[in-house]
Amino acid sequence: MKKFLISTITACILVSCGNSNQMDETVSDVFFTEHITIEGFDKIFEYIADDLGTGNIAFKTHFGEPGNPYFVKPYLFENIVNKLNATFVETNVLYGGPRATTASHIQVGLDHGFTYAPIDIFDVEKTIENIEGVKHYAEFYVGEGMDNYDAMLILSRFKGHGGTGFGGAIKNVSMGLATPRGKKAMHANNIPVADMDQCTKCGICKAVCPEDAIISLNPVTIDRDKCTGCGKCIELCPDKALDVPHRDETHRVFTERLVEYAKAIQDKHKMVYINVLVDITPGCDCRSNPGEPFVPNIGILASSDMVAIERASYDLVAKAMGCCEPFYKIAQNSGSGYHQLIYAHQLGMGNLNYRLINIDTGKKKIHRDK
Repeated sequence: MKKFLISTITACILVSCGNSNQMDETVSDVFFTEHITIEGFDKIFEYIADDLGTGNIAFKTHFGEPGNPYFVKPYLFENIVNKLNATFVETNVLYGGPRATTASHIQVGLDHGFTYAPIDIFDVEKTIENIEGVKHYAEFYVGEGMDNYDAMLILSRFKGHGGTGFGGAIKNVSMGLATPRGKKAMHANNIPVADMDQCTKCGICKAVCPEDAIISLNPVTIDRDKCTGCGKCIELCPDKALDVPHRDETHRVFTERLVEYAKAIQDKHKMVYINVLVDITPGCDCRSNPGEPFVPNIGILASSDMVAIERASYDLVAKAMGCCEPFYKIAQNSGSGYHQLIYAHQLGMGNLNYRLINIDTGKKKIHRDK
């Protein structure tokens, strides 16, 4: 794999990428290795093992969308899973395909190498209520099976995402552990509309819609009850004729909904986090074609703080690009994703200030939000 030498985060990243308006002096540790190898995983896990604890451990990662090769290969963390005697956990997806039903979802996992530990698909729903500070939801629909575990290790590939700028631990917890009804609640305002002046009625949108929600092409008409807001029609329209209305506001709300679901789950379950900065693509794991990686492989991060590990991951990708907003400016997604970090911090989910500890060199550097 390609290696990328990490150096000091530039002032551009620290100053220009956002302002939390809260000068929290608390600093969380984020551990880093550039070695995306079995040895690298084994070594970095030891730095968060005590925070995870013992007992019945759930290991949440993404099994990979069929046709998308950019999932973190399971042989890399097999030692960790076996040491923990952990179970791979997932929920079924909203948008159809083989990961939409439990039996075929398990088969995808097996086909992609997740063969050395049990697989538990949370296909029974529970409701979480009374989450302090949230503004979009009174109740959250998530996998009931989480209650069977004492703690969860969340392993995420950090990458771009068309609706939230980037996807990492926050998305892996919220979208990854919500039931299909919860996923639809997060996507509720992402129903696209068509600009018929640009539309050539080619029919590609109708052909790729996994829910058969496009019921007419002249004009393009979308069944709002069927549409899941997955965005595949927007992504694949050759005429760029489809988009969500009021895009900036729509994606801000979607981002906040994503964060609130992560908070609801985080508040109820003990978690630690590993982010893998490998094969960083413009599109997310749910896409069969997420685009080609746009930066060299960077390394692995680990932390017990969800916000700090996301912020450190974001900063390292920005450093690799020499750009403060890599997912907006370079990957050309709908936004920078920085609002995820600000809102999660505001909800008390973690710290924006972090101490990056390079376990390869022993070097430490504190990064404060300004």
